[in-house]
Amino acid sequence: MEPKFMISEVFSTSWKYTKSQIWVLVGLYIGFVILSMIVSLFGMPAQGSITGQVIVNIVSLLISCAFMLGYIKNLFQTLDGEEPQFSAYGQQSRKIITYFITCILFGIIVCIGLAFLIIPGIYLYLRLQFFSALIVEEDCGIIESLQKSWELTRGQTMPLLLLALVMIGIMIIGCILFLVGVFVAVPLIYMMQCYTFRKLNTISKEEVQQLQ
Repeated sequence: MEPKFMISEVFSTSWKYTKSQIWVLVGLYIGFVILSMIVSLFGMPAQGSITGQVIVNIVSLLISCAFMLGYIKNLFQTLDGEEPQFSAYGQQSRKIITYFITCILFGIIVCIGLAFLIIPGIYLYLRLQFFSALIVEEDCGIIESLQKSWELTRGQTMPLLLLALVMIGIMIIGCILFLVGVFVAVPLIYMMQCYTFRKLNTISKEEVQQLQ
């Protein structure tokens, strides 16, 4: 099956949108990193016990889930030509449990695949990676988000693998640039993923309409 997206177009368009809101997107990500460091710092005394470690880890995970849901929404707002709104984090907070459980399920599935000579794990990751976008964009549930991601990526494994390699390259370049580049690379990579999702989802809906 032919690729439904061009990597060069994904990169150039994603960079254009990322650049349009670069200070907001980078600032939000830096804020998340700082908040995570503060939680870890204040949680250090509590990590002397198993109960304390569990509490600190749960708080950290919930903060990460809340951030990712809101940040993905911010990226979609940017793609729509809107300014990212901080209110997105509150609006998406009701999906934290769904996102949290789906992340665990996704991680288990990918880890099982990696245990079978690595390649199956990579394949499963590529096919299921858009579950978070589906939870944010279409309010999908746990199983539904994974199923829809599987459907969207049908026949697109190789293009998605090449795109993932490009993303890894961007992250490596970001790390080389005195780590400062990471704060630009991360928003760009997430934007590329969101843009690719939108592209595949739009094409999928058009194909369904043509069959009706």
